[in-house]
Amino acid sequence: MSTCNINHSKEDVIKKLQSQESFLPKELYNNTIQFLEKEHIQLTLNELFHLLKKYDLASEEEQQKRIHALEELFKA
Repeated sequence: MSTCNINHSKEDVIKKLQSQESFLPKELYNNTIQFLEKEHIQLTLNELFHLLKKYDLASEEEQQKRIHALEELFKA
């Protein structure tokens, strides 16, 4: 993921997640919702936002990388 100087709020991340809902595997979407029910540092919110950003336009290979990155983020 490219670095970004914008800090994304929890609300920004939720809106981005909702915009990508139909493109994400259902279980991943639900896990992300659960993950966002907790408080997270700004760096985590930014990373999550950028993993979701333009997910629908990413290649299948890139989507798989993002899914893996999201799953790793949820374990941290």
